[in-house]
Amino acid sequence: MNRLSREDADLDGGGLEASMIGNSFASAADAMSPFILRSLSEAVYATDTTGRITFFNSAAAEMWGASPELGTNEFDGVWRLLSPDGAPLDKEDSPVALALKHGHALRDLQALGERADGSRIPFFAFPAPITDRDGAIVGAVNLLVACPDRVVVEQEMQRLAAIVESSDDAIIAKDINGVITDWNAGAERLFGYSAEEAIGQPIAMLIPEDRPDEEPGILARLRRGERIRHYETIRRRKDGCLVNISLSVSPIKNRAGRVIGASKIARDITLRRRAEEQQRLLLREMTHRIKNLFTLAISIVALSARSAATPAELVSAATDRLSALARAQDLTIPQLLETGEPTEQQATLQALFETIVAPYQGGSDKPPRIQIHCCDFSLRSDAVTCFALLINEFCTNAAKYGSLSIPDGRVEIHCSEHEGGFFVEWAEHGGPQLKLPVAADGFGSRLVKATVEGQLCGEIRRDWRPEGLTIHLEIPADRIRAA
Repeated sequence: MNRLSREDADLDGGGLEASMIGNSFASAADAMSPFILRSLSEAVYATDTTGRITFFNSAAAEMWGASPELGTNEFDGVWRLLSPDGAPLDKEDSPVALALKHGHALRDLQALGERADGSRIPFFAFPAPITDRDGAIVGAVNLLVACPDRVVVEQEMQRLAAIVESSDDAIIAKDINGVITDWNAGAERLFGYSAEEAIGQPIAMLIPEDRPDEEPGILARLRRGERIRHYETIRRRKDGCLVNISLSVSPIKNRAGRVIGASKIARDITLRRRAEEQQRLLLREMTHRIKNLFTLAISIVALSARSAATPAELVSAATDRLSALARAQDLTIPQLLETGEPTEQQATLQALFETIVAPYQGGSDKPPRIQIHCCDFSLRSDAVTCFALLINEFCTNAAKYGSLSIPDGRVEIHCSEHEGGFFVEWAEHGGPQLKLPVAADGFGSRLVKATVEGQLCGEIRRDWRPEGLTIHLEIPADRIRAA
C-alpha cells in the first residue's frame, strides 16, 4: 500500500490547527469563516466524516483544474492522488482520510495531484479534523500548498550537490571577504587541504607570496558582478608546491541580487603546460635539426667534391655520406610500435660512435678524420637517443665551425670508465684557430646542456684552446651502461 511522504506527520493530537480550524467550521453556519476561506489564495476544502466534499474555495478549484460536485466527490476533489514517486494512492491513504482516522491535525504530507489533462502538481497537505462544541468529529478541512518550486529547487540542489562532490575539478565557494565556505573533494585532491582544514580559512592561503594583488583584484571584480572565465594562474598547495591552474570565478547573489560571495572552479593544467612546453621544445629541435641537416648536406657535397675526379664519383661519395647521416639520424629518433609506444633501442657504445661519425669520415682511400679510442659495452635503451644526440651535435658543430669544417682537420675521441663514472674527451685538432670562446647560448648548446644535466645527470665542460675545442663529459656509469 502506498503512503504519503510526511516531513512531520506526528503533530500533537488535536493541536492548534485542529482546535482552531475545527471551532471555525463548527460555527461556519453563523459566522464569517466561509467568507474568509473563500478569500484565501491557498486551496482549502472541507469534507464530512465520510470524506464527501462539503466546501471548497476558488483556489482549490483552480488547483484541481475543475470544480467538484458538493456531496458527491470524495476526499481529494476531482484529481487523481499519487504518492511523491508517482504511484497511485488508495482513498484510505489520502490526507483527509488520515486526519479523520487519527483524529488530529497532520502537516507537510507530500503528494502529487494528477489533473484530468494529465498534468501533475506536487503539493503539501495540512489536513485537520473538524469538531463540534462537544469535541465530536464532524468532518475535516484540508489546506493544499502547491510546491513545484520547492520540490524542483530541492531536487536541483541535491543534483548539483552530487555533481559538485563527484567533480574532478576543485570547486570552492567563498564569502565576499574571501573566507572559504565550501570545499569539495576535487579541491582536497588538488590543494591537499581537507574540507575541515579549509572551510573558515581565507582563500589567500592558496595564493603564492609573489601574487599579493591578485585576490583583491578578483574580489573587486566580483563585487561589480563580473564573471572571470578561464583565468590561468598559479596556486600553492598545502605541501608548499606550486600548481598551474585554470580558474573560473562567478559571483553568488542573494534574492535581492546583491553579491554575497563567489564560486570558483579550478582545474589542474600542469600536464597541459608540460605538454605545451615539450611541444615547443620539439618544434625548436625540429627547426634546429632541419637547419643542421641542410648545412651538413651542403658540407658533405662540398667535401665529396674535393676528392671526386668525376661527377659519378661525386654522386657516389655524397650518396654514401648522406646515407650514413640518415642512419645516424635514425639512432636519435625512437621508433614507434603500431601501438604508438617507442621501441627500445639496443646498441653498443662503439657501434653508436661509428654510426654517428660515419658521414664526417674521409673517403675509403684516406685515413678516418675522427679517431675513436673507447671501451665498449651495451648502452641502456633509454640512453641511446640522448647520447646519440650529444655526439651528433658535437659532429655538427665541428663540421660547421670547428676542425671538420676544413679538409685537414680531425677529431680524437677518448672514452674511459672508472670509479663509477663514464668519461668522454672530444678533442679537435687542425681546425680554424679559435681566438675567443664561441657563444654557448644557442639552442644547440642549451639542448646539449639539458641532455647532459637533465637526462644523463652528468656534467659538461668546454676548453676553448687555440688549436681546437676540447669537450669533457662526465656521466654516472649506471646512467649509460646497460645492467
